[in-house]
Amino acid sequence: MKRKSWKRALALAAAATMVVGTLAACGKTTSKDTSSDSTETTADSSSDSGSKSDTLVVGESQFNQKFSPFFAATTYDIDVAGMTQASLLGQDREGAIVNKGIEGETRAYNGTDYTYTALGDLEETENSDGTMDYDIKLRDDAKFSDGEPVTADDVIFSMYVLSDPTYDGSSSFYSLPITGMSDYHSGMSSLLSLLAAAGKDNTDFSKWTQEEQDTFWNTDLPAAGEQFAQSIVDYCIANGYNAQGDSVAACAANWGYTLDDNATAADFWNAILEKYEGDPVTAADTEKADKTLTDLLDAKYQKGIETGDAVPNIAGIKKVSDTEITIHMDKVDATAVYQLAISVAPMHYYGETDKYDYDNNKFGFDKGDLSHVKSVTTQPMGAGPYIFKGYNNGTVSFEANENYFKGAPKIKYVNFLESQEADLLNGVSTGTIDIANPSISQDVAKAIKEQNSNGELSGDKITTSLYDFLGYGYISMNAQLMKVGDDAASDQSKDYRKAFATVLAAYRNVAIDSYYGDAASVIEYPISNTSWAAPQPTDSDYEVAFSKDVDGNDIYTDGMSQDDKYAAALKAALGYFQAAGCTVADGKVTAGPDGKPIEVTVTIPAGGSGDHPSFLILKEASDAFATIGVKLDINDISDTSQLWNGLDAHQIPMWCAAWGATADPDMFQVYYSDVANGGANPGGSEYMTQIADPELDTIIMDARSHTDQSYRKAKYKAALDIIKDWAVEIPIYQRKECTIYSTERVNVDTLTPDVTSFYGWSSEIENIEMN
Repeated sequence: MKRKSWKRALALAAAATMVVGTLAACGKTTSKDTSSDSTETTADSSSDSGSKSDTLVVGESQFNQKFSPFFAATTYDIDVAGMTQASLLGQDREGAIVNKGIEGETRAYNGTDYTYTALGDLEETENSDGTMDYDIKLRDDAKFSDGEPVTADDVIFSMYVLSDPTYDGSSSFYSLPITGMSDYHSGMSSLLSLLAAAGKDNTDFSKWTQEEQDTFWNTDLPAAGEQFAQSIVDYCIANGYNAQGDSVAACAANWGYTLDDNATAADFWNAILEKYEGDPVTAADTEKADKTLTDLLDAKYQKGIETGDAVPNIAGIKKVSDTEITIHMDKVDATAVYQLAISVAPMHYYGETDKYDYDNNKFGFDKGDLSHVKSVTTQPMGAGPYIFKGYNNGTVSFEANENYFKGAPKIKYVNFLESQEADLLNGVSTGTIDIANPSISQDVAKAIKEQNSNGELSGDKITTSLYDFLGYGYISMNAQLMKVGDDAASDQSKDYRKAFATVLAAYRNVAIDSYYGDAASVIEYPISNTSWAAPQPTDSDYEVAFSKDVDGNDIYTDGMSQDDKYAAALKAALGYFQAAGCTVADGKVTAGPDGKPIEVTVTIPAGGSGDHPSFLILKEASDAFATIGVKLDINDISDTSQLWNGLDAHQIPMWCAAWGATADPDMFQVYYSDVANGGANPGGSEYMTQIADPELDTIIMDARSHTDQSYRKAKYKAALDIIKDWAVEIPIYQRKECTIYSTERVNVDTLTPDVTSFYGWSSEIENIEMN
């Protein structure tokens, strides 16, 4: 995982929001009023003004106008692109890929059978030699919104765009182990990457002139870099992350940089560049908010330049017929199937038809030149349920696609309206917005109930849908800083950490209920409840987190009062401390394993004011620990750079944060440590918990190399049990996402039922009706 990924998860946790998305992700933003300076992206907006009875208005946040299925980056731009696109493969409500999309595949969820359809069918074959074959068949009745048929050529074109050596969007399709993919990438790089790799002092001008090099380093890059840094500042301000103000320095602190109070965006960029030893490409890719460096540089820097023998095609992608392609991969990768669920973009629109000739290795554009694909970024087109009509004065307008393969949407017009977070609920209440996704809190829930005459979340004015967010909150420990002696993997070290985990876990319910009310629930395993791999209470081996004592006995019994549970947890902690080598006498820990009093600091980004879901847990646990002679100090920080920098330097023994999750439960990015190679290529554990367990590594890689879901689920359960045994992560809460609908304007009987984080309200938008 890139450092930016876990940084972002932590940063958003501090604001009680998280990262999510299909192509890329950004948290919800608080938009600015754009009515005075927004532009219209297309001249045709004549159908924007349908009557209120046939127009659905959806509250969104500020758009960046990167509405392309290839290059959309923010959640809101992805939402716009998604209205116009159709995915090659479908996903069900649990995030699993649908294999029979043409005829439809029925799967049960929450006690109800649902049928899922998509553009294509997928057949997977694991070969005896460790390779993998995918056969994808397209339905023959799908059309793009302009009436042109969806064919294998469109699929191949889309895959080649995502595989181009100069592609700089958020998809990682090019990383798939498709036969020939690495060869296709070799022998060509963008001018930007070559200039960056060569450096300022390069003297080889065989591929560019010295004047071009000097212009890049002395003029173009500094200007683009300053804008890049400003985009991070704007992102932090829009999201309201800055407890210390909206200065460049305050925003930089939220990104992990310490600057002078009067620092400029140029200073911020220089600090970023210095951190990455002058490499602007790696710096920008790792630290970007919602703009890439190539967004801000002249297009010439993105053109591909041959550096060796050019390979004309990707050997593993083959066209079988107009409705069938095959993909051969060099190895089994269970996560790959999610990357195959691409949006199928029309080659005749995003590409150039005179440059497509499959048999002669021409795929709709010149390799290394995506300028035509990018030229229509602001005006998406595809086979999705709606046709993009325009963006004007903060509103994106759509018209129903009569050619949609699932049937023409029943609502003729849809408008996406840029709105501030504070205005979403009021907009639905007053009728200016029909559907919105406000951040749910106790105050918001109370306000919704007050709008409805029945005093409930769903009533005559507003209908509310709550569903688990794709991620979860946790308290974590660094195994190397929370250990006994020199071995973080020893039983004594694990018992030491379990002593803290047992008490902290005991206070989760009261704290989360106090902070979130019905908008979150306590979880028992370090995995999002949205995942199909998450253990369920009905499983025979399901356990409440840290509910056993050192001898393996249940800490809690039926009928215990809350106070009795706290006392029981404290008693169990004493047992763990004693097993860890601490001196315990008369119900107190008189000395730690090293003979000194125990004092541990836990860092929480609660703005210096205790505003965090886990703060009450820490406060109650700290008071409880004090009664047995253990000191748990709470470091409530307002400058989140203290957390980023401390984790970087492996100086923070315990902290509170949150993870963003994905559709696949792969743990490589969080817990793989590569013990067999001395940790030379660690996953996220190196940055965070510093867990190092060869058995866990083996399980993670084994689960990645199988596609059978039941097999993988069993493996991940074993992995979760190992993580629990290490006691480096205490699962805390799964918060809720919220979608609200105007009961008066929208026919709520036609809404998408059983919404999840993988299957949102718009997944069946074609069925929704207005009243």
